Amino acid sequence: MNLVSPNQPENARAWPNGWWVSVVAETGSTNADLLASAHSGAAHHSVLMAEFQSAGKGRLDRTWVAEPGSNLLVSLLFRFADTIERPTHQFTQMVGMAAALASEQLVQLTPQMKWPNDLLIDNKKVSGILAQGAADFVVVGIGVNVGWAPPDAVSLNAASRNAQTTPTDLLRTMLGHIDVLEALDPTQLHTKYMEHLVTLGKEVRVDLAKQVITGRATNVLMDGRLEVVDDMGTTHQIDTGDVIHLRAQ
Repeated sequence: MNLVSPNQPENARAWPNGWWVSVVAETGSTNADLLASAHSGAAHHSVLMAEFQSAGKGRLDRTWVAEPGSNLLVSLLFRFADTIERPTHQFTQMVGMAAALASEQLVQLTPQMKWPNDLLIDNKKVSGILAQGAADFVVVGIGVNVGWAPPDAVSLNAASRNAQTTPTDLLRTMLGHIDVLEALDPTQLHTKYMEHLVTLGKEVRVDLAKQVITGRATNVLMDGRLEVVDDMGTTHQIDTGDVIHLRAQ
């Protein structure tokens, strides 16, 4: 599989300049494949999209499976030497925000971003992100429910009353938004991320490996950690955990 060959999308419209997109019918994991290609020298902004993944994974090693051809299943390669120096987690923030902005543009729906990068519609998950990498690059994988969703989630097309879209159009639109976000410096991008994040100000439960923290989400630090203030006034800084938005009493 050659991920740095000239773009050949399945229709006549070109992908945005500077993006090298390959589309395959099926693979185990786009992240795993693109990681291997990155170690072999694949270019910055190489992208691998699959119509079906048989071994896709989400955060905390959860399985991510979708009906063939129905959803956006894609991984994107960012090489640190070819872009603005920034914390690694900001690349996942960029991809998540780009998916939300593209959804708004195409189907007139704005998914809400839950820390760190999940996208929700009516408190149901529409997208998840998983990042993996090495010292000089990161691969960001994202799955977006476009035309199909499991019973506990939602798809863009089912939620929208005004328009429908396709995985290809969503990806194409996302890449344009990533170009804009990637041009921001780290402080500017952090500010933009905070504007998109609906977790802030909410009462949350954070499920950690050995404890559960309940409190109000008050801030996200530049290093990506979520700050939660519990009922005793103690501030907890969360690096990795499952956040649940609690309903107002």
